[in-house]
Amino acid sequence: MLEAGLLSTDWKSHYEQLLEKYVKQQSLISSLLKKNRALELRDAPIPNWGYEWFSNLQYKVKNLTERIKAFETGEIYVELKARYKALLADKDKIIKKIKYELARANAQIVTVREYWMQVLNDVEKEHDKELAKKDSEIKKMEERALNAERQRDEYKDKFLDKTREVYSVQTELDKEKEINSNLKAQINRDHENSSVSSSLKVNKKKITNSREKSGKLPGGQPGHEYHPRKRQIPTSEVYIPVPEEYANNPHYVETGKMITKQIVEIQVKIITTEYTTPQLRNTLTGIRFHADFPDDLTDDVTYGGSIKAFLFLLVNHCNVSIIKASDMLCELTDGKLQLSAGMICNLTKEFSKKTQPEQKKAFADMLLEPVMNTDFTYTRVNGENMNAIVCATPTKVLYFAREHKGHEGIKGTPVETYQNTLVHDHEKSFYKYGDNHQECNDHPLRYLKGNIENEPNMKWSLLMRDLIREMIHFRKHLDPEDKRNPNEIDPDRVKALDVRYDEILEIAKKEYEYEPPSKYNKDGFNLYKRLAEYKKNHLLFLYDRRVPYSNSRSERLLRKLKRKSHQVMAFRSFAGFSYLCDCLGVVETLRSNEENLYRSTSDIFNRQYDMAD
Repeated sequence: MLEAGLLSTDWKSHYEQLLEKYVKQQSLISSLLKKNRALELRDAPIPNWGYEWFSNLQYKVKNLTERIKAFETGEIYVELKARYKALLADKDKIIKKIKYELARANAQIVTVREYWMQVLNDVEKEHDKELAKKDSEIKKMEERALNAERQRDEYKDKFLDKTREVYSVQTELDKEKEINSNLKAQINRDHENSSVSSSLKVNKKKITNSREKSGKLPGGQPGHEYHPRKRQIPTSEVYIPVPEEYANNPHYVETGKMITKQIVEIQVKIITTEYTTPQLRNTLTGIRFHADFPDDLTDDVTYGGSIKAFLFLLVNHCNVSIIKASDMLCELTDGKLQLSAGMICNLTKEFSKKTQPEQKKAFADMLLEPVMNTDFTYTRVNGENMNAIVCATPTKVLYFAREHKGHEGIKGTPVETYQNTLVHDHEKSFYKYGDNHQECNDHPLRYLKGNIENEPNMKWSLLMRDLIREMIHFRKHLDPEDKRNPNEIDPDRVKALDVRYDEILEIAKKEYEYEPPSKYNKDGFNLYKRLAEYKKNHLLFLYDRRVPYSNSRSERLLRKLKRKSHQVMAFRSFAGFSYLCDCLGVVETLRSNEENLYRSTSDIFNRQYDMAD
């Protein structure tokens, strides 16, 4: 029915279209007829093609008229209806055929479904059998897995116990290794890689000569400037005549040049000046009287400054024992002079008292110097540890005996009121004094060498040691005649060195983060922290020409005191130790000013002085 409705709708629309087309053609024909009448009225001849066209239109109009009549009478509808019924019958046959085929297909589907269901049932039964078989196997496997787990747990417990035991042993082994490495580091420490004094090293290793042999003979090489020995003014002359065999030979004549050679010797001669004056007696009172002698002639025999200076320098400057110094003087004078040990020992006190003006002047001059070196050392006094502090500038030296180090030891020294740059060996007490500080770089170089040996996996130690040596070499070879900046050094080069210093510290930080330091040997890590924290104080010498890169001057001066303490083993009193410190300061000041040490010392001993003071 739906299809019939659609067909009827199509025919109606088709009919309406034909009707509309017919109306248009009728209007066209009427317009043509009007034009034709107008032409006829005008008696205009009609061409042949006009008659044909007009005849064609008439046929079309007749055809359309018949078709319209057919629609109006309903014949066309009857015909269309018959045709529609025929189409419906054909469609019904096709639908019936399709339904039949569909029914057959459904029947086949049902049959195929039944077959599939049978197959599925058979497969399911087989599957159930397989599942049952697998379940039994799984059960057996579960039992085996449980047994394996039980065994695994047992072995795991045993392995855990063994692991703990191994871990404990490994921990103890690592601990022993660290202790062993620390002990090796202590054994290998010497004056080259630590702060240990060279005199305290028991197993002294031989210093190898790294220079390559050139094959040349020792001494001055060809082209080397000749430096003869200094000639002295002769005290006597010996003339050597020409041998007779040459004097009587006419082939030999004198050139006018005299060949001279000298033999130089020394001789100790005693010079004794005797003062004599008559003695008078008062006949009334019996009192005896004589003229006054010079103030320094208090005893019957008084030794002059030359003898005192000779013995004083032998004992305190050359570190010769008192008895050996007395014996030496006795031998030089053929036994005529042999001073007592007490008198020689008292020379230190006498020299200290007579040089009070020099000591006070040196104290005042040091406070005005731009840079001052200072350091502490210890010694034994009457069985107890005492200390000495040295203060040194390029031209002045002072030693001070102290019972303690630190702030108590600094009291009364130039360091206490000093307002400029101090050079020292990382003594924390010194940071409370002075305006600026330079630390000795010789110590880090030795520590870095020891760290290279004890921590071979660390790269920063070698890099830092090379950098510090490069800085020192750069500073040593600065042009001393450069007057443009008397105190400042090339800022670009200094900045580049400063940046490299920071880069190496960053490498050290990463290396110690990757491999933390051992708790038994933290020397390398502590050195890294020190170089980072006190960077400014280690690199001050790069920014000021006046500042030395090390505190070697103080160390050399203290070494003289250490040698004396080793020679005497222990000082008997603190006063004697203090007198020695005063004397060494004056002696080193005289040497720093390049004065004749023996003559200057003799002049000091010849001064008038009351020992009672």
